[in-house]
Amino acid sequence: MASVVKNVIRVDEAEIRGHVDEVVRRSVEETLNGLLEAEADQLCGAQRYERSPDRVDTRAGSYERGLQTKAGQVTLKVPRLRSLSFETQIIERYRRRESSVEEALMEMYLAGVSVRRVEDITEALWGTRVSPSTVSELNQQLYERIEKWRNQPIVGEFAYVALDGIWLKRSWGGEVKNVAVLVAVGVDQEGYRQVLGVCEGAKEDTESWRKFLRHLKERGLKGVRLVTSDKCLGLVEALGEFYPEADWQRCVVHWYRNVGSEVPRHRMKEVMAMLKAIHAQEDREAAEKKAVDVVEKLRAMKLTKAARVVEEGVGETLRYMSYPREHWTRIRTNNALERLMREVRRRTRVVGAFPDGNSALMLVSARLRHVAGTKWGTRKYLDMERLQETTKETSGVAS
Repeated sequence: MASVVKNVIRVDEAEIRGHVDEVVRRSVEETLNGLLEAEADQLCGAQRYERSPDRVDTRAGSYERGLQTKAGQVTLKVPRLRSLSFETQIIERYRRRESSVEEALMEMYLAGVSVRRVEDITEALWGTRVSPSTVSELNQQLYERIEKWRNQPIVGEFAYVALDGIWLKRSWGGEVKNVAVLVAVGVDQEGYRQVLGVCEGAKEDTESWRKFLRHLKERGLKGVRLVTSDKCLGLVEALGEFYPEADWQRCVVHWYRNVGSEVPRHRMKEVMAMLKAIHAQEDREAAEKKAVDVVEKLRAMKLTKAARVVEEGVGETLRYMSYPREHWTRIRTNNALERLMREVRRRTRVVGAFPDGNSALMLVSARLRHVAGTKWGTRKYLDMERLQETTKETSGVAS
């Protein structure tokens, strides 16, 4: 008898789960549509068919819109009004969610995640499997947005500009070759940092830098007083062509490395202390005197090649001393941009070799655009009033 009862009572868990999911989905759909109706009533100043002296508009039907929610796909009946624009916070809230989902899909694709893996991830997270064509379409949308961001006008003046490039790998005719992506960052009149430009360069040569600086100039970059960079091939020459009145500051840290390449490992610590003593002086005159002493000491230590590098290049590392002392530590090196490039490299490393230069450019640009919207770009970097005061003082002395 017990065995008969056991066979009679059966529970189809899959059917119950499907029924519950459908009940939840319908509940979400009804709730959202109810909220839309309430918002429409509030905008109209009266409920549907209600006669009221407070009414400011009337209904003009509705239209359906599909919306993907955590409970599944729901159909919204969005009210239309005869004169007023119906902009619901409900739609906007889900639009932001949809946008974040799209952004996540694009970042996964650009970070080197396979399309098959993207499909699996989306199904696990959102209950919806995204097709390869959808990933491709979203990727194209991202490219268009990035291109718009890359080419937007540069508004305002940027006294301080930092330039650098990053080398990435790309496939070329069955071989893996290098491609350079050039980046410019500037400090605006309010003291905030902005990513000014990102461009692909065949290599870091004169022509690549010339094209990049022309790109910045045509988009409106002006007010440049000091440009900080490594001594890249052709950069200084190209800079003189497009911004002849700007000073060029050779990155102190890169210069230390250049000198260090001519120094034995067991002497490195001693020599680095000597070099840092040059930039620890109170003004340029004292720094130049210190540099002479350092050159003499290096020659006495039989480090003639290192002495020559110091003697020939130290003047290029002291331009920052003509600017406010409060700015010195941040304008004499490319450290801020270097940290930014390390973040970019961390994200591009998973890709390996890009299929083409444009893909490399898009991923670098996407990451820089993201970082620019974080604390990096929203936190004041320098007090630019000090530069204005220094400029007025210098003008007063000159007159």
